[in-house]
Amino acid sequence: MPSININDSLNFLSKLTFKRVWNGIKVLSSFYLSNFTKKPVQWGYPVSISFEPTTSCNLRCPECPSGLRAFTRPTGMLQKDFFTETIDDIHKELLYLIFYFQGEPYLNTAFLDMVQYASSKGIYTATSTNAHYLTDEAAKKTVESGLDRLIISIDGTTQDSYQQYRVGGKLDKVLEGAQNIVKWKKALNSKTPFVFFQFLVVKHNEHQIEDIKRLAKEIGVDEVRFKTAQVYDYENDPNQLIPTNEKYSRYKRNADGTFKAKNKMANRCWKLWHANVITWDGLVVPCCFDKDAMHRLGNLKNEPFKKIWHNDNYKQFRAELMKGRKNIDICANCSEGESVWK
Repeated sequence: MPSININDSLNFLSKLTFKRVWNGIKVLSSFYLSNFTKKPVQWGYPVSISFEPTTSCNLRCPECPSGLRAFTRPTGMLQKDFFTETIDDIHKELLYLIFYFQGEPYLNTAFLDMVQYASSKGIYTATSTNAHYLTDEAAKKTVESGLDRLIISIDGTTQDSYQQYRVGGKLDKVLEGAQNIVKWKKALNSKTPFVFFQFLVVKHNEHQIEDIKRLAKEIGVDEVRFKTAQVYDYENDPNQLIPTNEKYSRYKRNADGTFKAKNKMANRCWKLWHANVITWDGLVVPCCFDKDAMHRLGNLKNEPFKKIWHNDNYKQFRAELMKGRKNIDICANCSEGESVWK
């Protein structure tokens, strides 16, 4: 479990309003009632939404559709006007907004303007970046935008280990970007964004766990968090990414050397009740595991979000999930979502 940062926690709590709290109570109550009755009941609207700034990326990570250029859906940029119209519709209930799904957010030139707009609505905002575009100017604008949380992906403490997963990346650019953010937080006397290094633990970097902690402390980021890797062909692990330390793995080794998922796959998912994902072109999908947007529950270009959230497609998907989650392809690799505590 990550440690609790007092400043970040107080900042998050400051975003609460009566309407957002009441919405959260309705969502939580409907989730528990659904588990009790074994039938999907949905009250309220999402507490958290992920909005995709772009599908474009400068890196070529081997287990990422964006990095592999393997999308069947089109690549593009989220338009500011479309974004603000959607936020205007849902901001009173929405507490947490993640500016990330696939791609590198900073490649969208309007990204920080959208962050600033969401911040002006009192929404807690977060993003994840590979930090290659955190120039001095971009770092200053990031702090000024009101962004509440900045996740910097850094999967190695040496260039050799870093580039094995972050193919095409430069570790010195990542470190420079992190230093720029820390510098401008101090210069502008800002407590935000809460900055943490996210370390994707894979076989070739698992020996650097203590090293990344020391590096983070030297630079002055707020925290380090460790993430397990999603491997598509996890049974065979062709890219040899699954770490030997099962604490940092979603998978368990079988006697014959193949792997199986640790997830017990219970027929429930908190994600489907409190959160969802919106692609750059307005498709509404269940969660971040639907990377190619195959389970399209609605399109914001055709109807408003609040209508989509309670439409027949959503009702059917929740019902299918409660009937047999193991039969839904995007659930096979899932390491979260089963309870409200994950």
